[in-house]
Amino acid sequence: MPTPPEPPADALLAAAALACRRGERLLIQGLDVALRPGEITWLRGSNGRGKTTLLRALAGLSSPDAGTLSWQGRAWKASRDDAARGTVYLAHANALKEDLTAQESLAFLASLHGQRAAPDAIVAALKGFSIASRRDAPVRTLSQGQRRRVALARLLLAPAKPLWLLDEPYDALDVDGCARLDEVLAAHVRGGGSVLLTSHLPLSLRDPSPRELVLQ
Repeated sequence: MPTPPEPPADALLAAAALACRRGERLLIQGLDVALRPGEITWLRGSNGRGKTTLLRALAGLSSPDAGTLSWQGRAWKASRDDAARGTVYLAHANALKEDLTAQESLAFLASLHGQRAAPDAIVAALKGFSIASRRDAPVRTLSQGQRRRVALARLLLAPAKPLWLLDEPYDALDVDGCARLDEVLAAHVRGGGSVLLTSHLPLSLRDPSPRELVLQ
């Protein structure tokens, strides 16, 4: 068996010869990717090609079928806790509690990631996505765009997390929401962070321009 190549020294998260399945179907095979500080990577591919499956594997929520993963140069199995502390994963579903208020639901979402955010920090994060005026509204009363803003506010609660894995973050956002998300992503990578995202919409990001990773 050939020796796996050394992961790039400057990568936060690197995959080599990665293979991923969904059920019995092999979606990804032989994938090499390195996610580096200061970069936004746009993960592209047709529906059902494995974008969400790949994001979940990189987030540690599922195990790849083959290949190796490394976090900051260390083997994934040896550093799984480090990777969990160093990443934020936002799924296409918003993972908000319907019966909680927007503020309560965001606090609960942060707690699931081991973070106890102060009420002032929660409100500030909601303000960052222009949804603080609805902080006392139950999630079930919010529109899809408003729910997405609440979920995205999670990013502003964890600026120190270097790697963001985002599944369709622009979904349901209006023009202003998309522009605000662009600002947040650009600020994150300018500060040394890294972003891997999916989007079925053309990206308006220009500073920095995203590099593309296409699943054929």
